[in-house]
Amino acid sequence: MAVPPSTYPRRLLPLFLGLFQGALLLFFALFVTYDEPSAQDTSLVANQVYSSFPFFQDIQVMLVVGLGLLLTFLPRYGFSALTHNFLLLNFSMQWALVLQGLLHHFHHGQIHLDLHKLLLSVFAAVTVLISVGAILGRASPCQLLVMATCEIPLYLASEWVIVTCLGVQDVGGTITIHIFSCYFGLGVSKALFRATQQPLHPKETPTTSSDLMSVVGTLILWVFWPSFVAVLCQPGDAQHRAILNTLLAMSASAITTVVVSGLLDRDGKLSPGHVQNGSLAGGVAIGVLADMAVPPAAALALGSLSAVLCVLGFRFLTPLLARKLTLHDQCGIHNLHGLPGILGAAASVVAVLAAPQDTAGSHPSQLSPAGGNASEAVLEGQWGSRGAGGRALCQAAGLAVAVAASLLAGLLTGSALRLPGLARPPERLCFEDSLYFKIHDQAESPGPDCSAEEGALALKEQV
Repeated sequence: MAVPPSTYPRRLLPLFLGLFQGALLLFFALFVTYDEPSAQDTSLVANQVYSSFPFFQDIQVMLVVGLGLLLTFLPRYGFSALTHNFLLLNFSMQWALVLQGLLHHFHHGQIHLDLHKLLLSVFAAVTVLISVGAILGRASPCQLLVMATCEIPLYLASEWVIVTCLGVQDVGGTITIHIFSCYFGLGVSKALFRATQQPLHPKETPTTSSDLMSVVGTLILWVFWPSFVAVLCQPGDAQHRAILNTLLAMSASAITTVVVSGLLDRDGKLSPGHVQNGSLAGGVAIGVLADMAVPPAAALALGSLSAVLCVLGFRFLTPLLARKLTLHDQCGIHNLHGLPGILGAAASVVAVLAAPQDTAGSHPSQLSPAGGNASEAVLEGQWGSRGAGGRALCQAAGLAVAVAASLLAGLLTGSALRLPGLARPPERLCFEDSLYFKIHDQAESPGPDCSAEEGALALKEQV
């Protein structure tokens, strides 16, 4: 018996994920194994695990709990935001492992899995989790998975050009992760919704409880953010400096957010949206120069300026872009990741020009995707052969590549997401948990008659 058309979009998600997991299992069975260290390397491996795994756990808490809760500001889409964030993290991490493994396999044969490769895959997944914020609540899970499938290889290619070819210093992922994911998401949003105005949806207005959960997510992200920035630094002075700079920048951004948000309101009251995002802006901006030999005052100043840009972006720039360019940005990723990221990239250019060559940064200590001493030696040779002007020019070039590549890739991906088979929800059913999950609280979900009627309307619009 043929599957009824109304059940097709529902069954497409488990079918897609089931095929993906089965293919991945086959790939791992054929090509992936664990490293078998010699007796001399056992203690070295143990030290690496003990030093890296606590950072790794912090990052997992950030992404699964902190970022998930940050996205629950939509009152009737909180369960979907948490669950889809968790699903995309696991899907994107495994997909990144496959792609990195394929590249490694063609050069070295068998793929040896270790914690460092897994960590790099998680960093790749972060780009997806940030990008989907631009279309949160207005895209189906199938669209989000297709978006992740396209974004991961494009991110890996962009990161290879920026870090390996240009030799850009970006230990905290300000350029390679935050800027790339921001403008990729905006490109997807622009192509997906095209020139149509997106009026304020009745389910789009946050409530007190949803804003409170989102602030809890902000606090979790704020606490663990130094681990995200410092994990790829060489243990020792560079990692210590990255932690301190990140803490100072984020502390300054938290205070400055309260100052600016209070001054912008006629009654001096704070906006929950400003607090949720502006407090994190310092962590985005400082990542690109966290391990550089910059004075503490520079970290504080950068954190304050990033918070000012973030809050002003929410107040003035987001409405302007929506009105003039019909650019939809549901979570304000341009204000949290784009503007502070550009500020941080510009600050890194100044820092490289101002610092002496031997203390301009610890770029050779940054762990590249290839890993190993050979890669560090190549990076050290690249940076040693360039003057301050050349290194600063490379930082600026990395910013330009990230913005241009991500925008173009996002526009192409957004066009692909318009395919009718991906079950994009109609406008009246956006921001609704009951569209994807069994909701038992009838007080917060539509009744049976209403759901059936809306389901029929949804199917009609999809067809």
